[in-house]
Amino acid sequence: MNASRLAAEHVPDAEKAFFVADLSEVYRQHQRWRACLPEIQPFYAVKCNPDPYIIRLLASQGAGFDCASNNEIAMVLDVGGIDPSNIIFANPCKAVSFVRNAAKKGVDLMTFDNADELYKIARAHPGARCVVRILTDDSKSLCAFGIKFGAPLVTVPGLLAKAKELNLDVVGVSFHVGSGCYDPSVYMDAIMRARGVFDMGADAGYAFKLLDVGGGFEDARFEHAASVLTQAIDRYFPERGDIKIIAEPGRFYVSKAFRLAANIIARRAPLTAAPSQAPTDASDDQPKVMYYINDGVYGAFNCILFDHQVVQPYVLSMGGSFHVSDAEATHTSSVWGPTCDSIDCVSPKTVLPSGLQVGDWLGFDNMGAYTVCAASQFNGFEVSNVIYTTGGVVGSSEVRKALVGFAAEVDERAVFSST
Repeated sequence: MNASRLAAEHVPDAEKAFFVADLSEVYRQHQRWRACLPEIQPFYAVKCNPDPYIIRLLASQGAGFDCASNNEIAMVLDVGGIDPSNIIFANPCKAVSFVRNAAKKGVDLMTFDNADELYKIARAHPGARCVVRILTDDSKSLCAFGIKFGAPLVTVPGLLAKAKELNLDVVGVSFHVGSGCYDPSVYMDAIMRARGVFDMGADAGYAFKLLDVGGGFEDARFEHAASVLTQAIDRYFPERGDIKIIAEPGRFYVSKAFRLAANIIARRAPLTAAPSQAPTDASDDQPKVMYYINDGVYGAFNCILFDHQVVQPYVLSMGGSFHVSDAEATHTSSVWGPTCDSIDCVSPKTVLPSGLQVGDWLGFDNMGAYTVCAASQFNGFEVSNVIYTTGGVVGSSEVRKALVGFAAEVDERAVFSST
């Protein structure tokens, strides 16, 4: 409503799209993690959403961080109060300068899956604690990684022998079943493979102490995945008192925490149809009206192109009101982003109220994962801002206390280090 008022007063970009982030949702997801996987320390995948408040909140809850670049490492360490030992440089193929920078920053834990990486680490960070990333079945995931990363088991003995030759310390095994795993049964096979590599490590003279079970945790299937994972660990690692187990969840924590509000900035309909007289027959499958909003696939909705997501718009406000009657006539529509590129389609076919006009607002849920992190300013459109809330339900007061406590701890450390 405020945006509409400002737009009427000719304030530039008053109707800009924006995110609303509910940090209490992140907190509640962490409570689910603790309840289902108490033995596994989450190392949040920063690439999924590098929001500084998410990093601070998860750090306050004892989480670690999975970083893939110098900038991600810097984001985490610049927050303050996060020890480098709580970072895993989980990119198996790194630039030499990145490896050298990790050594400078005190980040010792890092992955590899090929011999060239071992040579680089030996030159640039000989004190690193190396983790061999193995290939697993990721065919049951939205985004498979096996085509790019992961050492086939047949190559692992040779890699471990080369690591020994280079005097590198290999401390454990990691794998990733792919982002957005929709069949948690693959964890059983992955853990079995990891068990075999632990045995290969012993044959090579190593005593592995780390098992990294990667990511792929889907919100709707989390309890099932946690159950399968726990059973697999119990079966293949029955005696694990000296083994630290970590994971690399990303979308599980943030997907539902972010929602996006976007303004309808333009509309294309048959010339004879005024906004209040748009076609109302929703039985025809073909979109009758095209709506253009001020965020698109080059911005927050890059998740459509890169993360295989399907978004569902709904009405936030129409005609200056937050209430839309269930009896409101509807029609089949399409929703488009603001750029001049024809691939900038947010929703090719959806049913929306016939009375929607320029200036009304659409909402989109589940916009926290792989959205704002990859948004660009193509065509000069700015990345949407984020408005933070701690919600009004379970977790609100806990989030505020956690953030305040973490900030106080960081300040205290800063004072101590300066004296």
